[in-house]
Amino acid sequence: MKVLDIPRAHPSDWTRDRIRPEEIEKYRSGGRDFIHDEEIEQQISDPTPPDPSHVRDIIAKSRALQTLTLEELAALIRVRDPELWAEMRTAAGDIKRKVYDNRIVTFAPLYISNRCVNNCLYCGLRAANDHMQRRTLTMDEVRRECETLAGVIGHKRLIIVFGEHPDSNVDYMCETIRTIYSVKVKARIGWGQIRRVNVNAPPMRLEELRRLKDAGIGTYQVFQETYHHATYARVHPSGYKADYSWRLYTMHRALEAGIDDVGIGALFGLYDWRFEIMGLLQHAIELEAATGIGPHTISFPRLEPAENAPYVQETRHAVSDDDMEKVVVLLRLAVPYTGMILTARETADMRRRLLPLGVTQTDASSRIGVGAYREGTGDQRADRQQFLLGDTRSLDELVRDLAQTGYITSFCTAGYRCGRTGQCIMDLLRDGIEGKFCKLNAVITFREWLDDFASPETKAVGEIVLERELEEIRSRAPKGFPKFMEFYERTARGERDLYF
Repeated sequence: MKVLDIPRAHPSDWTRDRIRPEEIEKYRSGGRDFIHDEEIEQQISDPTPPDPSHVRDIIAKSRALQTLTLEELAALIRVRDPELWAEMRTAAGDIKRKVYDNRIVTFAPLYISNRCVNNCLYCGLRAANDHMQRRTLTMDEVRRECETLAGVIGHKRLIIVFGEHPDSNVDYMCETIRTIYSVKVKARIGWGQIRRVNVNAPPMRLEELRRLKDAGIGTYQVFQETYHHATYARVHPSGYKADYSWRLYTMHRALEAGIDDVGIGALFGLYDWRFEIMGLLQHAIELEAATGIGPHTISFPRLEPAENAPYVQETRHAVSDDDMEKVVVLLRLAVPYTGMILTARETADMRRRLLPLGVTQTDASSRIGVGAYREGTGDQRADRQQFLLGDTRSLDELVRDLAQTGYITSFCTAGYRCGRTGQCIMDLLRDGIEGKFCKLNAVITFREWLDDFASPETKAVGEIVLERELEEIRSRAPKGFPKFMEFYERTARGERDLYF
């Protein structure tokens, strides 16, 4: 197995070379960025209850799959009337089903390195944390992790996570992506293989982003963490992550570099959750205006315990479970077309509560210690991982739970390989067309996963789901049903990776 001989820079030298001011300024207007703290604070601090008829007009706009304005989202934030809130809650679930049907996409996070030059006060990986056991995987170790993820558990999608450090520079990232795609493992009937590699990585320069595109990256994901400038400065005291604007315009650069899909997010608990959802909406609006493409996904992780991370204990902005529900509903109404990712930071009970409100993706079998999948233990080690998870259930357990509550787990990655990405997928999502392709592919890939990886208990529940889904496809698409059944039956006989 080839192992790259990657030149190692000293962290301080590498940090100084990262930021390119010319790759920020060309996107800015009037010398300032697009997040205007004072205006957002004014909008969310207005105590005036919105007029119910205005709220219902906004809900109707969301149902028409149109992005809301900041003023409209601020009005929804101010809703206190239980009847209006119930209407918003119902609309959020309806919108999700209209765009994405009853599918939930699953993935696994794979931490490649936990070395980092930054000192984020909320993160266990921060450079000043001497309690952390540091590690960067070799390519052979990456391969072994993927053999477990794809060949034993049955994942088809990964989000690979890199610390911000010269040991995991762009050369290393590209080699990692290629290594992951090369892994193919015999399963019970077919084979296990990762078909979509999304990347959670540092803000990068244009030439580096072009290289990630060439390596086959899926979605490029960078979270602003907090959109509030003063809080951002406080929790990022050193490292190149301390530059707010370099991070804020990451997605502009990624889309300019040709990456098709980008994912944004905020870490809820660093500042007022109302400010953060306004920031996420403004980010989505800005991306659409500047590039014609909004975010492929929005993530809303909640601050969790982390080893030797002082801000976790100090924060005055912890988000309650009730407010977390509001976060999900309001984001779904604000950006109705986008995918929404709910992570295993939340407990199993909380995930069950939030899933019906607009969630489209979630992780399973999650292990966030570097090398933890191959080791095969579910034990969490605070000195080896970024934070502590709330839900460590296996993929098999999650699939069964989803099936029992009316969802089908989708392992489909076809759209990305058929060109349904970027502007194309945005148009298809808004028109309600993408869900029709995805329903067919969800059923085929669910059949595949059940036969290759499911436990007897999960397979039994899954067969009930498939009966229902097959009948739905028959009734909704009678002309295309024979071709669909041809693919379905070929999959049942052992063929793999068939898709529309």
